[in-house]
Amino acid sequence: MPAISPQRMRDRYEAILGAATRVFAEKGYSTASITEIAQAADISDGLIYKYFANKRDLLEHVLTSFYERTISDLEAKVATGRSFEERLYILVSGHLRTFIADTDLCRLFISEVRTASDYRGSAIQQLNRRYTSVLIDIVDQGIADGEVRSDVDPRLVRDMLFGAIEHSSWRHINGSRPLDFERLAKSMTDVLLGGLSLRKRRSRA
Repeated sequence: MPAISPQRMRDRYEAILGAATRVFAEKGYSTASITEIAQAADISDGLIYKYFANKRDLLEHVLTSFYERTISDLEAKVATGRSFEERLYILVSGHLRTFIADTDLCRLFISEVRTASDYRGSAIQQLNRRYTSVLIDIVDQGIADGEVRSDVDPRLVRDMLFGAIEHSSWRHINGSRPLDFERLAKSMTDVLLGGLSLRKRRSRA
């Protein structure tokens, strides 16, 4: 048999990855089968195993592609911000847009991947940490520039903000309510910047 060219191999890889993305998003990871993915890619089941070790390996490649694309886009947009406030708003609105543009993959990650017993310490968890570290870098830069209090814990900000975004987006992910990301991004940014209390902050002993 003639050797397959590197470009042909790459095309097949991308076709399988695209099919897997659609099937995982539609069916969920646990329900989706290699056979369904092969049918969606218009190839044989056996050919998938020439490119991926198993269904879990295929899922990791799908999410790696998703994360790398999303991280690259977010970092490029955040870099255009001229102040802490601008960079924070860009991140919040960009993260909310991801829930709209990739609703099914976000649902898959939250409801199946992150709750799996093998998530902790996995490559997928490391990708998620890379993504959320963009916010930590924004806060660190804000502290360095004198725009953020020096006693602020960037990791606490990360946990609070991403938790709030996920909670607010869950009804959209489940299809029960559309997500008004512009209004929500502005509200979240304003609350985080201004706090809640009208009283002046008192020093703590």
